[in-house]
Amino acid sequence: MNKADHSPKPDGRRFKFIGCEIVYREACYLAATGPHQVDVEFLAKGLHDLKTEDMRRLVQEAVDRVDPEHGYEAILLGYARCNDGLAGVAAREIPLVIPRAHDCITFFFGSRHAYREYFDAHPGTYYMTSGWAERNQFGGVGYAKPAYGREGVMGGLGLAGSYEELAAKYGEENAAYILETLGDWTKHYHNYLYLEMGICDETRFIGHTRAEAVERGWAFELRAGDPALLRRLFLGDCDDDFVCVPPGGCIIACDDERVLEAE
Repeated sequence: MNKADHSPKPDGRRFKFIGCEIVYREACYLAATGPHQVDVEFLAKGLHDLKTEDMRRLVQEAVDRVDPEHGYEAILLGYARCNDGLAGVAAREIPLVIPRAHDCITFFFGSRHAYREYFDAHPGTYYMTSGWAERNQFGGVGYAKPAYGREGVMGGLGLAGSYEELAAKYGEENAAYILETLGDWTKHYHNYLYLEMGICDETRFIGHTRAEAVERGWAFELRAGDPALLRRLFLGDCDDDFVCVPPGGCIIACDDERVLEAE
């Protein structure tokens, strides 16, 4: 058997995609239907629940595993600013391309401007997609398995347990206070938006989200999503909606409309 040929193909561009499994369906669809060869790799959801330095390390390790001999033009990152877990991730011999986005919901709106417009007009909205629904294993908005086998930030502070566990550790009065002030984050939401991307049958995901909205007493909205930003990422675009990090550079966070930048 001949050794696999990883050299660049003469009739097309070649990229490596590394992203969160939340965009699994969308990324696989775009890789299959796009004009370029894109090899995809997914990291399990939950990275943003880890400490920032842990998320950065895991993403960097994935980037560092990509062999320059495979001839990739760039590594496309299916992440956003994500709790600053991408800040500090460095390009080695292969450039990095990452969308300018605060979080992954931007991917399903098609642009950070469209997401911002909806976000400002609809405060108190919790967002759902097929990826969030099935990768949460229908655990609902309160579902939180330990990220990568580790406790998240709240768990690390000892504040992620049940009432009984918190009461045993801190006393009943303190346990009640912790759950009221930190635990019941759902009280800040009153609307459920499902973004339908249209690349698979999403009936069961929509139905589950609608039922959960009723159970929580939230309004429910179904809206067509827009894969435009992800599609452009898979095309290798590098205009103002993306950060292109040259070899030797790294991603930095910006507290302005740029969101992310290269250094």
